[in-house]
Amino acid sequence: MKQIGYLLLLMVVVFSCQKEKKETNTVVPEVKEEEKKPPVVREFGYILDDFKVVKDTIKPGDSFGEIMDNHGITRAKVFEITNKIKDTFNVARIQAGKPYMLLKAKDTSEKAQVFVYQNNKIDYTVIDFRDSIIASKRKKPVKLVEKTASGTISSSLMQTFDDLDLNFLVAYNMADIYAWTIDFTRLQAGDRFKVMYTEKFIDDTIPAGVDQIKASYFEHRGKPVYAFRFKDDSINNSIDYFDEEANNLRRAFLRAPVKFSRISSRYNLRRRIKYYGNKIRPHRGTDFAAPIGTPILATADGIVTKSERRGGNGKYVKIRHNATYDTQYLHMSRQAVKVGQFVRQGDVIGYIGMTGNTSGPHVCYRFWKNGKEVDPFKQDLPASKPLADSLRPAFYNHIEPLKAELDSIQFKPKEIL
Repeated sequence: MKQIGYLLLLMVVVFSCQKEKKETNTVVPEVKEEEKKPPVVREFGYILDDFKVVKDTIKPGDSFGEIMDNHGITRAKVFEITNKIKDTFNVARIQAGKPYMLLKAKDTSEKAQVFVYQNNKIDYTVIDFRDSIIASKRKKPVKLVEKTASGTISSSLMQTFDDLDLNFLVAYNMADIYAWTIDFTRLQAGDRFKVMYTEKFIDDTIPAGVDQIKASYFEHRGKPVYAFRFKDDSINNSIDYFDEEANNLRRAFLRAPVKFSRISSRYNLRRRIKYYGNKIRPHRGTDFAAPIGTPILATADGIVTKSERRGGNGKYVKIRHNATYDTQYLHMSRQAVKVGQFVRQGDVIGYIGMTGNTSGPHVCYRFWKNGKEVDPFKQDLPASKPLADSLRPAFYNHIEPLKAELDSIQFKPKEIL
C-alpha cells in the first residue's frame, strides 16, 4: 500500500511540473505597435529627405562657379545658370560668412540641383536648375511679437539693455528717435525709459530683429519725453515720431553720423595735428571715432553729389541737402551709395575706415552752409515740420491707448537707484 501511495504522489508531482512547464512555455503573440513614420522635414520649400543635403558657409575667396564645380556642375552649365538668373541674382556678389545650402541628387552622380543662398535671417535666394533654370527671392515666414520693457540707466543705455537682457536693436532705434531731444552720450544715472515695440521671430523662436517701436517714454534729467510712431501723410506718406503734443521729434539733421560713437576731435581752426608734425592746421570737420566697418549714416535727406576717393580725404561721400546745406563724410573703408542717389536721414552711406590721411579709424564729418565749412554744433539747425493740423485729431485718437499703456508699465524695484 505504501508503494502504491508513493507512486500516486510521484505521478501527481510529475503531472504538475509538466503542466507548469507547458504554461511557462506558452508563447504569447507579440502585439506590434504601429510603426511611426519620421516627421517630414521641410526647409526653404523643399522636402530635405528627397535630396542629399549639404549645408555650408561662403568662405573668403569662394565663388559660385567653384562651389558648383566642387559638386558636379560643369563650367558650361554654370555659365548658363549665371546668364539666366543675372536679373534676379548676381552670383559675383555672394559674401563670405553667408550660409548656403545645396540640394544634391540621391543617386550615384550626387550632382547639385538646387542652391539656396541666405542673404540674412529672413531673406534668401533659391536657384533651382533641375530641369529649367529658375531663380527667385523669397522670405521666411515671420511672426511679430509685441513686447514692452522698462529700465533705469546705471552707466549707459547699451549697458542697461545688456544688464536687462533686452534686444540692443531697441536701444539703437530709441537713439534714432530721440537723436536731437536727448544726448545719449551724456545720460545720467537715474534716467529711465519705457518702450513698446514689436520683435520679429522665425519659427517662433529665432530672433530676427526689431520690427518697430510703437511708443516710448524717456525721462532725462527729470524731464519726460514721449514718442509715438505715426504716419504723416502730408510728407511723402512717411512715418515719423511725435511727442504727445504732435511736435516732430526729428530734426532736419542728426547730431552725429555714427551711433554711440565719441567725438575724438572737434571743429578747430587752430588745431595742432600730430599727423602733420604738430603744426597748426585748420580742422574744418568733427571726427567721430568708431571701429572699422561701423556704419556711417546720412545726417539728413538729400542727393549724393560725390562718392569717390581723393587724396587725404580717402574714400568719401558728399550730400546736397538743399540750397543751404551740404555734408561730407571722409576716410571711409568703402562707400555704400552712388552719385545721384537720394538718401534719407539715417540711411547707411558708407563704413568707418582709415583711407586717406588719418592715424586711426574714424569719420571726419564736414558741414557746409552756403558753400562754407562751419561747425555743425554751433548752427541753429531747423526742426522738422510738426504734424499738419488736419492730421492731429487722428493722431490724438491713435496715441490715447498707447499713452495709457505706457503709463501703466511699472519700473522694476531693483532698477531704481
